[in-house]
Amino acid sequence: MKNILILNGPNLNMLGMRELEIYGSQTLENIESLCKEESVNHGFKIDFRQSNHEGELVTWVQDAFEKVAGIIINPAAYTHTSIALLDALKLHPASVPVVEVHLSDIAQREDFRQHSYVALRANHCIAGKGAQGYVEALQFIASALGDTNG
Repeated sequence: MKNILILNGPNLNMLGMRELEIYGSQTLENIESLCKEESVNHGFKIDFRQSNHEGELVTWVQDAFEKVAGIIINPAAYTHTSIALLDALKLHPASVPVVEVHLSDIAQREDFRQHSYVALRANHCIAGKGAQGYVEALQFIASALGDTNG
């Protein structure tokens, strides 16, 4: 069974309560359930986490070194500011696909949200598809790892 780390950054614990017109009504728990359902299709074991603290996210990425087959990350606000997250992700070899996910389309938002440091390591970015973006990220990783079942 392949381990997939799914990380969620600051304020994503408040999904379903904040800026519904931007982020929708899905909660982080709903998204985790979707990910668990999709992971079964690919024989993945997921480790789904959220933190409001940059250093904790960095530590989790580091701790996953040589332990995961893929990483899905919604860095939220840290997308636009965290070189530390980028550096931690770069620790993982190219054989470990990294997918950046955003519920909203950051390219259509404020200017400061249009730059992503994480994109410099990510193999793929999915933005503006809401919770479904996480499912697509799992499908991308499955494909990148050669899974033909899903």
